[in-house]
Order: sequence, then C-alpha cells, then structure tokens
Amino acid sequence: MSTSPSLHDAASSTAVAVADTRAPARRLRSGIVLATLLTCQLMIVLDITVMNVALPRIQTDLHFSPTGLSWVMNSYSVVFGGLLLLGGRAGDLFGRRALFIAGAALFTAASLAGGLAPTAGWLLAARVVQGIGGAMAAPNTLALLTTSFPDPKARMRVLAWFSGMSSAGFAIGLIVGGLLTEWLSWRSVLFINVPFGLVVVVLAVLNLPAAQREPAHLDLPGAVTATTGVATLAYGFISAASHGWGDPVTDITLAIGAGLLAAFLVIESRTAQPLLPLRLFTDRNRAAAYTNIFLVPMAGMSMFFFLTQFLQDVLGLSALATGFAFLPTAVLMFTMIRLIPRLLPRFGPQPVTMTGAVAMTAGLILLTTLTAHSGYFPVLFAAMLLLGCGIGLSVSPLNVIIMSNVEPHEAGAAGGALQTLQQTGASLGLAILVTVFGTAARDAGGTAQHALVGGMTVAFAVAAGIAALAFVVALTFRTRQR
Repeated sequence: MSTSPSLHDAASSTAVAVADTRAPARRLRSGIVLATLLTCQLMIVLDITVMNVALPRIQTDLHFSPTGLSWVMNSYSVVFGGLLLLGGRAGDLFGRRALFIAGAALFTAASLAGGLAPTAGWLLAARVVQGIGGAMAAPNTLALLTTSFPDPKARMRVLAWFSGMSSAGFAIGLIVGGLLTEWLSWRSVLFINVPFGLVVVVLAVLNLPAAQREPAHLDLPGAVTATTGVATLAYGFISAASHGWGDPVTDITLAIGAGLLAAFLVIESRTAQPLLPLRLFTDRNRAAAYTNIFLVPMAGMSMFFFLTQFLQDVLGLSALATGFAFLPTAVLMFTMIRLIPRLLPRFGPQPVTMTGAVAMTAGLILLTTLTAHSGYFPVLFAAMLLLGCGIGLSVSPLNVIIMSNVEPHEAGAAGGALQTLQQTGASLGLAILVTVFGTAARDAGGTAQHALVGGMTVAFAVAAGIAALAFVVALTFRTRQR
C-alpha cells in the first residue's frame, strides 16, 4: 500500500517543525555548557592573581614568615602543575565529565576551607587540595570543550574564548583581588569561589554530556614519573627564583626533575597505552604550537609580575588602582577573542601568531625604556595595549591549533600537555627573569627605586628576546590548517 503525497508532505512538515522546536533548546544547552566550562576555567585562573594581591594581608593575619608566605602561591602551583598530565589522561580513561565535576567540587570545598583558615598550616593544606582539584578540572575543561562542539567553526570559537578567558583572567584577577581585599578581607578572595563553584557543579551535573570512557589501563609508571618530574621541576624553578641558580637545592632539584621527565619520555615511547601519546607531537603545526605555548607565558609573566611592583612601588598606586591599570591589556585580549575565529580561517596560523609575537616583542621592548620618573602615560599605556594584543594573538590560536584536530579519545591528554607546558613555561620564565632582575638591580646602584627599575628593564629585555624566539617558531607553521 503506497503512502499518499498529502500524508508524506504532512509527515515531512511535522519532522521539520519538531526539528525547529528542538534547535533553540540545543542552542540553549550548548550555551549553558560553554558558560559552565568557561566559568570553571576563569575561577581557576583568577585564583592565582587574586591571591597575589591578598598576600600582605594574609601575612599579617596568619603570621607567615617572609619565606613561608611564598608557599601560599607555591603549594598550589607545584601540585597543580605536577598533576595536570595525570588529570587529563585520567579523564580520557575514566570519564571527563566525572573528573571535571569532582575536580570543581574539590576546588570549591578547598576554597571554603582556605577562607576559614585559622592558621598558616591550615591555609597551605587547603591550597594543596585546591591544586589537586584544579588539576582534575582544568585539562578536562579543555577536553570537554573540544568534544562538546564538534562543528569546526563552533569549536574554533569556543577554544578562542577559552584561551582569551585564560589570558585575560590574570588581569581581571588583579582588579577583583584589589576590590575584595580593599573592601572586604583577604578571606573573600577564597570565599568568592564558593558560589561560582557550586553553580558550576550543579550545571555540570545537569547539562554536561556523559563522555565515553576508553577501555584502557592507566599508565602508572608514566603517571608516577610525569607527576613527580613536573612537580620537582616546578619546585626547582621556584627555588631558583628565591635562592638563585647556584643554590645546591635548586641545582639538585632541577637535575632530579629533568631526569624523571627523561625517564617519562622513554616510558611513553615504549608503552602501548601512554599517559602522553607522543604522536601528538608528530604534526608540525601542533608541535610548533606546543613550543610556543611554553615560550609565550615564559615571556608574558614578566609583565604581570614586574609591572605590579612598578605601579605600586614607583607610581605609588593602591592595589585597586593597580588592578584597573591593567584594563587596557584585558580589553585588548578580549578583543582578540572576537577576531581569532575570523582571522584563523582566512589567514592561517602563521601570520596570526607572527603578528602576535611581533606586538608582544614590541611591547616588552617599550617597557625597557621605563625610568624611575616614568608615568603611566604614554609609554606604559602603549606597552599595555601592545602586550594585550600580542598575548591575545599569540595564545588564542595555539589552543585552537593543538585541540582542533586531536582525536576525541586523546583530547584529555592533549589538553593536559598544553596546560602543563603553559604552567611550566610560566614558572621557568619567572625564575629566569627574577634572577636576571636581582642581578641587574644589584649592579644598577643608586636609589632603591633606581635599582628596582633598572633591574626590571633588563628583565623586560630578556623577556623580549624570548618573545622574539616565539616569532621564530611561528615561522614554522604551515600557512593553512584544516
């Protein structure tokens, strides 16, 4: 019995109508998923800079020694950096959704505990747990963004948002930290994570799709050598920044960390189910992007670290005014977020990343002209604009290049490697530049401000050299990527 044309047309019309009614619901859910993942990433990034601003108040209230105070930041960064690879690969194997929700919940609970800390030891323990939660959530945030948006244009757009949120979060954190510390207390910079973290967990439970688990075993030898190697290396970089490169503890720690990472690479080349599949580095564009995701934070850390001191110690700005002084950088970074999805398909990664490296290098060179008598305008303001543009154009495409064509079952490993290199580059860059700064400041002589600025300008010159190296790496990109 044949179906009449009228019945066939009616069925087709009904199907189209159902599809049309479902489209807005799908878009709404996609928007909620995007907002949930980006909020978690912003929360983790903000935690670094908001704590920096609050350190003087924390030292007074909890009676930290000057050396002990540094571990408010270091305890988090060592644990976070050391566990990123493991957190990403564990998400591939045991479910990214579950790892993301557990990590976000742990980070939120640790933030509450840290805000309630009655003693210095309590706060440091909470920061360690925060690092564990962040390392579980952060790489799986990137992996979930990649797998939740399979359309290439949509994926490029959300990855650009992710990288922009990560970069601009440093500048926003200075503003938020200044506001909370000045108007409330240092405890509020931890308490602020609690409502946002609860919202992230609830929305993730309700909206994140259940990711497929891979039938595989965790590479335990690789996990042990990678985690201890990266954590030991991070500790070595922190020790170098505090005690110099000739310190025995620094040298021994760095040697042990390098040896463990060498052993990790040997293990990964021989195991059937590696923690970090080395084939991720066989694609030329992805390998170059991984290199620059290491170099760009290495150069960029100098801006936030040294300019915060310049604005407060030389220009005499308050913590709040210092945060707002970074607004030009944040605005330019967010502007780049909007442009990257249009620029990459049209021009390819090479000219975009080259332009970013040039702008970043120019901004850092401009900072080498600062003196103890410089004001905010015009040099510092112009440098802020150039660095915002440069970091935005340099970093945003790298996340897209690394994650856009990765196999779904390796998205967690690729994201973990990306964020590990980013974190390690920032730590190493800060250690190098602080050492350069200390040596140059001692040689500068003169007044305290003159020595301070003299050391900074030499550090900015070295950072400009690192940014120029990122430009050389950008030359190796293929002009087009699918």
